[in-house]
Amino acid sequence: MGKTSGKNLLSSELLYKQIFRPILAKDDGIDAEQLTQIALNSLKQASLYKKWPGISHALNNLAKELALEDKRLEQKLFGCHFKNPVGLAAGFDKNGIAASIWNNFGFGFAEIGTVTWHAQEGNPKPRLFRLSKEKAALNRMGFNNDGATTMKKTLERQQLQPPGNRPCIIGLNLGKSKVTPLNQAADDYAASLETLAHFADYVVINVSSPNTPGLRKLQDSKQLRQLIQRLRRDPGCPPLLVKIAPDLNNLEIDGLAKVAFEEGLAGIIAVNTSLNKFGLDKRVIKQTGRSLDQEEGGLSGRPLRTRATDIIKRLRKNTGEELTLIGVGGIDSPQSAWERITAGASLVQIYTGWIFEGPKLVPNIIDGLRYQLDYHGFKDISEAIGSEVPWI
Repeated sequence: MGKTSGKNLLSSELLYKQIFRPILAKDDGIDAEQLTQIALNSLKQASLYKKWPGISHALNNLAKELALEDKRLEQKLFGCHFKNPVGLAAGFDKNGIAASIWNNFGFGFAEIGTVTWHAQEGNPKPRLFRLSKEKAALNRMGFNNDGATTMKKTLERQQLQPPGNRPCIIGLNLGKSKVTPLNQAADDYAASLETLAHFADYVVINVSSPNTPGLRKLQDSKQLRQLIQRLRRDPGCPPLLVKIAPDLNNLEIDGLAKVAFEEGLAGIIAVNTSLNKFGLDKRVIKQTGRSLDQEEGGLSGRPLRTRATDIIKRLRKNTGEELTLIGVGGIDSPQSAWERITAGASLVQIYTGWIFEGPKLVPNIIDGLRYQLDYHGFKDISEAIGSEVPWI
């Protein structure tokens, strides 16, 4: 396959190799959540002061290294123009602190959140663990975030361009506040939507995190219909998508696809983190001394790759081209991104893979997709979606 020039990636890759890769090579050491927060603090300052000469220069250089363009990778989906199909998954930028600069990292879109109406601290720490050998992570964060009202102020301070005029599509991932009873969930989601809708190009209904008690019950067809219909009553509601769990059985997946189609959703994001340990049940977490089957939380990263791909294939089979599918879970290479696209995903998202592989992953995926288009004779990415052609 084609490769992105090492020269182009020298600055960002050198920084990653010298500082982050040695830390990420082992499970213990700097706490995973603490390391994430260090990175987020730097990103927050860069986003707030992006017009300052020094920071502007650094961001421009970053974009030159990481942001690759190719018209063949552009798509218009649910009214949004995606410059490329690679996005940042929800969960990293929970409070939207870097919403205005994700394009500089090469992303075609970024999903901020999960945000809840009420600010909440999340679950007790430690709650995020690296599984370095497996290129995976276990998290039980519990939707820790500053709340919708504070996110509104955060986004206002960054002076975001309005939807449709941005270099990077911004998605908004909404969750239920832990203190809100399940029978009041729809109003809880709606309060966040009403506060933040005008910032978002699209909105995701997160009913699939395993770390908020009872949340996954909202994947029930009746509950999900009611939630969608409640959010649709907001006159400023952007295109709506739903994010589903990898632990659903085939009948449940089919039922969700049916609801999404009948309710006219813009798409489905598959998948969230998994309660399945994928054969790693006895893998010991060094920080706690307990095995994975004794730990609460959802698994992300490479172990999800096969299951997440299979779910995209099933959704594609059942929905055809009527619904946009976004593939996430275990994507950490150009090949895994290509597999998800040819299985039926129009877009892909990365998070755990991006952490382990570093900033080069985005341009490497873009370069790999371009090579595959050339090799298979596709004129653009839309011809590859659902084609099931192999990675060469």
